[in-house]
Amino acid sequence: MAGSDIGGTFTDVTVLDGDRLTIRKVPSTPPTFDVGASEGMDRAIREAGVAPERVEAMLHATTVATNAILEGRGARTGLLTTDGFRDVLELRRARSPELYDLFYRPPLPLVERRLRRGVSERIGPRGEVLTPIDSASVERAVAELARAEVEAVAICFLHAYRNGAHERLAAQLTRAGMPFAFITTSSEVLPEIGEYERTSTTVINAYLGPIVAAYLARMRTNLEAKGHRAPIFVMQSNGALMDLEVAARQPARMVESGPAAGVIGAMTLAVEQGVGDAITFDMGGTTTKAGLIEDGRPLLTADYEVGAGLSSTTGHGSGRGHALRLPVLDIAEVGAGGGSLVQVDDIGRLTVGPRSAGADPGPACYGLGGRDPTLTDALVVLGWINPDILAGGLVELHADRARSAIGERVAARLGLTVEAAAEGALRVALAETARAVKHVTTFRGRRPNDFALIAYGGNGPVIGAALADELGIERVIVPPGAGVFSSFGLLQAEEAHHFGRPAVGAAAASVGLLDAAFRELEADAAAFARVRGGGTGWTRQRMVDMRYRDQRAVIQVAVGDVATDRPWIDSVRATFAAEHERTFGYRAADEDIELVNLRLVVSRQRSTTRTARIAPAPAPGPRATQRRLRFGSLGWQDVPVVSRSAIGRGRPGPLVIDEYDATIVVPPRWLSRLDPHGNLVLGKRAS
Repeated sequence: MAGSDIGGTFTDVTVLDGDRLTIRKVPSTPPTFDVGASEGMDRAIREAGVAPERVEAMLHATTVATNAILEGRGARTGLLTTDGFRDVLELRRARSPELYDLFYRPPLPLVERRLRRGVSERIGPRGEVLTPIDSASVERAVAELARAEVEAVAICFLHAYRNGAHERLAAQLTRAGMPFAFITTSSEVLPEIGEYERTSTTVINAYLGPIVAAYLARMRTNLEAKGHRAPIFVMQSNGALMDLEVAARQPARMVESGPAAGVIGAMTLAVEQGVGDAITFDMGGTTTKAGLIEDGRPLLTADYEVGAGLSSTTGHGSGRGHALRLPVLDIAEVGAGGGSLVQVDDIGRLTVGPRSAGADPGPACYGLGGRDPTLTDALVVLGWINPDILAGGLVELHADRARSAIGERVAARLGLTVEAAAEGALRVALAETARAVKHVTTFRGRRPNDFALIAYGGNGPVIGAALADELGIERVIVPPGAGVFSSFGLLQAEEAHHFGRPAVGAAAASVGLLDAAFRELEADAAAFARVRGGGTGWTRQRMVDMRYRDQRAVIQVAVGDVATDRPWIDSVRATFAAEHERTFGYRAADEDIELVNLRLVVSRQRSTTRTARIAPAPAPGPRATQRRLRFGSLGWQDVPVVSRSAIGRGRPGPLVIDEYDATIVVPPRWLSRLDPHGNLVLGKRAS
């Protein structure tokens, strides 16, 4: 099996052959990222000595969906909706995330108003037809959208979650009038209550459809041209894999594809380590992602917004982005990575990100024409990153250009030395990345210092211990292959699919009706599984979205099979109340609890790499045995540069481990040791 994860600067590839892992980093190829992904997988597979016909599956994680929304590069999209509801996208939730900002403006809808068309039809909240659909009104609207050269059409009618017949007919008429358009309906994508969330999610799916479908088709064509015929699976935002055909139809499910893969790898590591609770810290070239693992499982939510300055699933800051009501791993993301630009703004503040130098031209130290300083340049100045090479020699670094960029564009404006300016950039970056961690811990009622920190990504191991100091965390784990860890996570992921239906009602509703509803979902899932390669090997998990009566905040609870007695209801209520108290700080014993949605997750494991070992990577040449690093008030220190295997049972910092795919900095006052699985475990020394 082979897994590839596209980043802003590098594409990471992992190949599993028996118990042997081969890892490679190759340059990303913006804007045609599919070229780098296909070429990287082909190269890594052949260097691993695996013939293309022996590859069982090719697994892929990508940021192409997220970037299309952030950069406004999605398809020209139209919306068909019930007459009188064309402005749902702009009315949103009718609240502002900035309480005292009278001039706050939400992001512009992904569909401009002139491309939103009302259709004469009406279905009631119980699924009854109140007004039959007027086919002529649909055909007129479709003709208008066709003249406007729309590429994708979202169809979202009132109460279609109860009865999707009108949406299906509208889709047929739209295909007849616009045979080359990407068409999606809310009853297929999100058959759930919540008019704005359902409309927004359906629009996101349409907006991404042509872009993602073309991207995946090109990647498959490129791989087939190189002799690869293995099935391709794509990582979903919920941490599970879906096949290429499903991904092309429902691209909204892959908005957090790349970050999710890393969290699944971290979950596997946490289980292996016996660590029930952990924070995942993934710092790449463009962004930093933080997630949470509790009791050996990552948190999952359906409350997410994409396109905001800080993408977060916790609901804090709702209104800054576009609502995406699909299962997503609880990941917070900020625009601070190795390639993030270090700048001084108009009022003299030092900032890091969210703008990035990307892969082209990259940081100034890459010597590829970039002149703006980045966090990577600051880390080179401080000695925290090898000043000569990166990624096992894939990139040659120029420390003099890093110093010049920091000196001319930051230090000179602030009246600081180059070293002080670089330290300032690191401090700002730590504050930004700490913000992401707090969004999945503090803002959810958790204390960061109750968790271990799993650091990975190209830059996570560099500043992981420094970030832990910032947050009071006392244990940091850096896995082998940390710089390509998200591609490793792909090999651990299950193939899974979600099925759901609305179920508003009291938690004490008839358990017989609940059981019947779940069995209908299971019949749908069984039919789906048969089409997807057989009906065996799949497991199922029943889940319920719950809330206190008339409240908005919904909490998802895993449940067992519905019993026919009161203890089942009491157990579900107790689980919900405990999670509500942990998240929001209280439980309301006398309040009624409502069931909002019933969900069914079916999954099957494709592989495991827990016993695999990483094959030696290409040696870049002679390795330095010592380097000078600057540690804030402690100043410059001569620090040994060692291999991971040299750590043994324990070695005090400061020290540096330069690896093919990442650099690990162990600061003063930290101890490092190697566990039996090759993970580097860092702990605070007693003062």
